[in-house]
Amino acid sequence: LKYGCNPHQLPAGLCSVNGGKLPFEVVSGTPGYINLLDAVNAWQLVYELAKATGKPAAASFKHVSPAGAAIGVPLSDAEVDVYEVKGKPLTPVATAYVRARNADPMCSFGDFVAVSHEVDVATASILKIEVSDGIIAPGFEPEALEILKAKKGGKFIVLQADNDFVFPDMEYRMVGGLGFMQKRNGKICDAECLKKIPTKLKELPEQAKLDMLLGMIAIKYTQSNSVGYSKDGMMIGVGAGQQSRVDCVKLAGRKVATWRLRFHPKVMGLKFKDGVKRQDRVNARVRYIEGDMEEAEYQQWVNNFDNAPEPLMAQEKSEFLAALSDITIASDAFFPFRDSIDHAQKLGVKYVTQPGGSNADEEVIKACDTYGMTMAFTDLRLFHH
Repeated sequence: LKYGCNPHQLPAGLCSVNGGKLPFEVVSGTPGYINLLDAVNAWQLVYELAKATGKPAAASFKHVSPAGAAIGVPLSDAEVDVYEVKGKPLTPVATAYVRARNADPMCSFGDFVAVSHEVDVATASILKIEVSDGIIAPGFEPEALEILKAKKGGKFIVLQADNDFVFPDMEYRMVGGLGFMQKRNGKICDAECLKKIPTKLKELPEQAKLDMLLGMIAIKYTQSNSVGYSKDGMMIGVGAGQQSRVDCVKLAGRKVATWRLRFHPKVMGLKFKDGVKRQDRVNARVRYIEGDMEEAEYQQWVNNFDNAPEPLMAQEKSEFLAALSDITIASDAFFPFRDSIDHAQKLGVKYVTQPGGSNADEEVIKACDTYGMTMAFTDLRLFHH
């Protein structure tokens, strides 16, 4: 490899384990160390997600955690507008990718993409206009492959995953002169994991089950501690790598609020100058939603528009967010206090999935009952490091 995590970390390389074959083939481009960590983790995520849901799956990875993940659920008219795909062909595979990319498009800038199914022209054509480092998928339509190979002047990374590759039972790594080994987390997250429901409300609609499975599988490949919110077949907020679980809930919740507020009429109605780049529009919308710009930043931001937009007021944001509903939250480990549930209810959470097993389980169940939530105990911790 060109180098390791950083340019000064040389030499760097990749090897098979025990003389076995690699789980992918490099079709185009020159992948780096972090690209490959993203690719291998993202591929496992979408492979499992497609198996669990029976739908095409996609993930957008940055620094070995998903910025977004989704399945191929059709987009609403509003989503087509907000995700800027109006007039574009939207196959199930393309839809999964659009949803994954648009969970948090600011964080997905320069991502590595994984798709569970063959990449078609519709998907490649949308990916072509996004800033992205590479993709891993089990196959590519010939025209789609040519579109992707031409991206970034031929430097876009294209990896073809081996759909029949069997992941080894054991995993190994070396850190600080120590060799670590463990059995691979091959536990399958499926509907059987959702049968233990300790809350008063027991009903789980089919969409809620899909969102629970999506959340569990997404956080299974997210750096711990991790919590993720999902709705309508897409992650809409992922909180990764926090030492406190409630901080994960709050971090991911902030992303949920930003995702939802992109649908606010004022945000959808922003009139950009001609020539403002796609990612600059994404970033400008997020800063408009956040609204905490100092004067110097505001003067740069307002240059994106012919006329300065009216501010989005705090009360307008609160009123719009109050309509959030039927959100699912998934946690990679138990909630040690009820504070996470108290915060999650502010964001329209109705369904909860977590391992259970905390001394505070009864307290957490009581909180869910207070807010009318349905919670499933999976008895399955999903730490990932």
